[in-house]
Amino acid sequence: MTVGQSAGRARALVWPLLTGVAVLAGCTAAGIGALSLAQALTATGLPDPGPATTLGLPFVRAVGEIAAVLAVGAFLFAAFLAPPQKTGVLDAGGYRALRLGTVASGVWAVCAALLIPLTISDVSGHPLAEHLNPLTIWTLADLINTAGAWRWTAVLAAVVTLASLAVLRWSWTPLLVGGSLITLIPLGLTGHSSAGGSHDLATNSLLIHLVAASLWAGGLLALLAHALRGGDHLALAARRFSTIALWCWIAMALSGGVNALVRVVPSDLPTTAYGRLVVAKFVALCVLGFLGWRQRRAGVVALQADPGSPKARVILIRLALIEAAVFGVTFGIAVGLGRTPPPPPPVRLPTIPEAEIGYDFDGPPTLARILFDWRFDLIFGTAAIILAALYVAAVLRLRRRGDQWPAGRVVAWLLGCLTLLFVTSSGVGRYMPAMFSMHMAAHMGLSMLVPILLVLGGPVSLALRALPAAGRNDPPGMREWLLAALHSRVSQVLTNPIVATVLFVAGFYGLYFTSIFDDAVASHAGHLAMNVHFLVSGYLFYWVVIGVDPTPRPIPHLAKVGVVFASLPMHAFFGVELMGTPTVLGAAYYRSLGLSWHTDLLGDQRLGGGIAWAAGEVPLVIVMLALLVQWARSDAKTARRLDRAADRNDDADLSAYNAMLAELARRETPEPR
Repeated sequence: MTVGQSAGRARALVWPLLTGVAVLAGCTAAGIGALSLAQALTATGLPDPGPATTLGLPFVRAVGEIAAVLAVGAFLFAAFLAPPQKTGVLDAGGYRALRLGTVASGVWAVCAALLIPLTISDVSGHPLAEHLNPLTIWTLADLINTAGAWRWTAVLAAVVTLASLAVLRWSWTPLLVGGSLITLIPLGLTGHSSAGGSHDLATNSLLIHLVAASLWAGGLLALLAHALRGGDHLALAARRFSTIALWCWIAMALSGGVNALVRVVPSDLPTTAYGRLVVAKFVALCVLGFLGWRQRRAGVVALQADPGSPKARVILIRLALIEAAVFGVTFGIAVGLGRTPPPPPPVRLPTIPEAEIGYDFDGPPTLARILFDWRFDLIFGTAAIILAALYVAAVLRLRRRGDQWPAGRVVAWLLGCLTLLFVTSSGVGRYMPAMFSMHMAAHMGLSMLVPILLVLGGPVSLALRALPAAGRNDPPGMREWLLAALHSRVSQVLTNPIVATVLFVAGFYGLYFTSIFDDAVASHAGHLAMNVHFLVSGYLFYWVVIGVDPTPRPIPHLAKVGVVFASLPMHAFFGVELMGTPTVLGAAYYRSLGLSWHTDLLGDQRLGGGIAWAAGEVPLVIVMLALLVQWARSDAKTARRLDRAADRNDDADLSAYNAMLAELARRETPEPR
């Protein structure tokens, strides 16, 4: 058999192989579901809806999840693992990965749509045939959270599929990666993790777990498909993916451990079906970690030593095939775990705040509780720590090579990270879901204080100096990706002063003076979305007006002062308007918590309005000081530049100016008669 025939057979194996991984995951999930069916029916008290649901639901869900991670990994491969052409158009490997992601995303949308009637049948206990009317399905999905989540997933996956069809250039592929990850969010906000005690920790850890698993498993499948097709730049793609896989494994291990500890205690692991599945998943994760380590030591090293070696390619493919099979089993176990009832909670019934928020309160907020009663936020608290560590690592890299970085910027960035950690994980973050005043304090911190400190740290400028630049003939790396993002159309639109100001100011009025807040305040997803909006909109606004980093749309300092004075007074007016509003925002939700020490909801809302009104003073002072300093430094730089130019031409401009004045004086002086 010739080399060409071998390569052709390998390429022909791509789709059967990917289909086999999905079927393996589906069969594993369906088998576990069949074994735990009696226990699940006993726990729920529902009748058996029939094998089409009991076996079909876990099978379709597992197949859909494999398709979802494959879409994430394929778009990731096209965006960051396969270098594009010099013109910015995807090369052959990137284009194949892009189309693989399109097909996988379409399959994910179909599976999510099928899971709507399957979920309704499972929850109601009626056979699947009774729920195949599209109009009935759409109506019933509003009544069942999980079915509604699958409806959102189907819509989002369909949007990503359609959007990817028109993509040919590299610049759009990072957006497809983000879009494919967003399709996983409804899945992460439903199920066991979204209910019961400590469901805030469980949901946040599950979201981290899903993202890490998708990047790792999907990236592996995309890399395997690229290797089977004999694609170019395999050594580069394997090296880059190896780094991603290592961090994903760490994230999966930590988040999976937190999620398991919320649901089971160590004594439940060998004695319950749920605990045994947790152990099986842990063993699978360890096997995957070993295979990943082996891949780094064998396949990746061999490719780096000889990128064109067929033997090195075979080693990578062989290990990747084993890893893909283990991933298929692992995803099947994960779906089966979600279908298996967890061990019953303690006899003590949870309080209403525990059921609604995830934890209880010892009493009203006091200074001591705000400062010392912490509950670590797995998403924003972890982000604060990681951002601080990356910044310090970049500064140390500069100093090791003899470059300097202003200490003031380091202090500003670390203070911003510390403030983010405090606002989301201290007593402020703990009481934020239960009280409007604490919510407003967190809002002001996340949108008015944290972004100011972060933009004064100049993270983009630091990254551009710390990251190595790619050589003329080298593929683009992280520095080139960052530059491309800065000069992209999306960045130009978002950093437009008008757009940034509207996003910043409209968040106050649009959120609180419409029904959005009432809908969002009662859900954990709503709080996550609000916090993300506060941070992003605040960062964009302050990046435009006082940011150390250059923006795609630079504006003069006088215009920056105008933007500040035009926007910040609107926050003061918002606070005054809020204090005078007679209607309690989120009243039904706050009353449902039944907190005996929190009954004056209108008074608490007025306190929140006062916090919003007063909180604008400190940022205004910081912003104005930063603008004055930057303005003065800009004038000083201009003066030094002019002085250097004058030194180079021996003050030719000044001599010409003096000659002009002398000529004017000569003309104005009357001649003697």
